[in-house]
Amino acid sequence: MNRISIREWIQCFQEGQFDKPDRATQIRAGWYDWFCKDSALRNKTYKMGNIIIRNGGKGKIDLDRNYVFFKNNCPLNGPLYDDFRFCDMETGNVQFTVQIACCWTPSRYAVYGRTPDGVFHSDEPIFQTNSVKELALWFNTPWPSVEIDFAELLKK
Repeated sequence: MNRISIREWIQCFQEGQFDKPDRATQIRAGWYDWFCKDSALRNKTYKMGNIIIRNGGKGKIDLDRNYVFFKNNCPLNGPLYDDFRFCDMETGNVQFTVQIACCWTPSRYAVYGRTPDGVFHSDEPIFQTNSVKELALWFNTPWPSVEIDFAELLKK
């Protein structure tokens, strides 16, 4: 899989480098696995890309230390749905998965992922919304700071 930083990916997307519908271009865009027709990938890249480019890099995603890839999922029971995943460039570990219109969640967008405590939440979404604007705002908002009361910890 081609790992380019999200910052570089956004630049390529905005320059139109992923506009061609051919398989090679879409694999360069980050497609990893799909069950739909190859010809459908370009439009899916465009729709998800317009969400990804809303990341400003000051929130939950580091644009230089993460990359993105795409999947078109085929569950055993239910219709196909798409997701994209933000991963650590060094380790390849998934930081966030954004499911789009999955029949198993009530919201259009469901985010699963790693919280600041290092735990990856895969059973329940850590954020859900029906709005791209709210999704972008959530990703662009840093995690809340955790105040540690060391005096209280020492009492234990």
